[in-house]
Amino acid sequence: MRSFLNLTWVNLKLYIREPIATFFTLAFPPLMVLLFGAMYGNDPSPLFDGRGSMDVSMPAYTAMILATVAFIGVPITLGGYREAGVLRRYKATALRPFTYICSDVVANLLMTLIGMVGLVIVGWLLYRVHFEGNVLTVVVAVIFCGLSMCSVGYLIGSVAPNARTAQVVSMVIFYPMLFLSGAGIPLEIMPATIKKVASFLPLTYVVKLLRGLWFGNSWGEHLLETAILSGILVFGAALAARLFRWE
Repeated sequence: MRSFLNLTWVNLKLYIREPIATFFTLAFPPLMVLLFGAMYGNDPSPLFDGRGSMDVSMPAYTAMILATVAFIGVPITLGGYREAGVLRRYKATALRPFTYICSDVVANLLMTLIGMVGLVIVGWLLYRVHFEGNVLTVVVAVIFCGLSMCSVGYLIGSVAPNARTAQVVSMVIFYPMLFLSGAGIPLEIMPATIKKVASFLPLTYVVKLLRGLWFGNSWGEHLLETAILSGILVFGAALAARLFRWE
């Protein structure tokens, strides 16, 4: 347990020292609140069922944080560690692979929750955003969605030979999802063609699930999203475990 806790703490510090991942996790979502809040405010709108633009953006920006951790933090760090020989050194120690992977997952989920708390604080202070769900239910959903997205990130990191390749692949996946899934721009204002494209993006289902639970829906009202994200989690984790390389 001590090894696990120490390694988790080290992974947290290393994550914070990575400027790109830290910026997109902790700073970029609040900046989006400032930018779009200044443009659209948070007045109730029929387009969002009587809620404001910032109200519906809180769970969407949380999904953005999840995607940032999964597609920028995880694969680039893993590829960099493999390239620098860090993973090979871990393999040579008494540390079990399971301990390393679990500590990395926990560190990434903690960064996600920290980013989410900062985002909500900014949204509430500036626009008094509304929350109608259950806090515990939403936290469980964030962890579930984080594991699902991270399974894809670990898959990319497992097959990428180095950090540069991992970065290119991650960016190619990340940016289209960021702007087309509803995480950055609400799906309600997008054309029908874009909505059809969004239905093929995993992050779209994260946005829909978090938005639903954020505003008081039950898990039973989001069985499709839960099933798709569960499939991604199982499939991605199984492939990542099979293809994972220490060196």
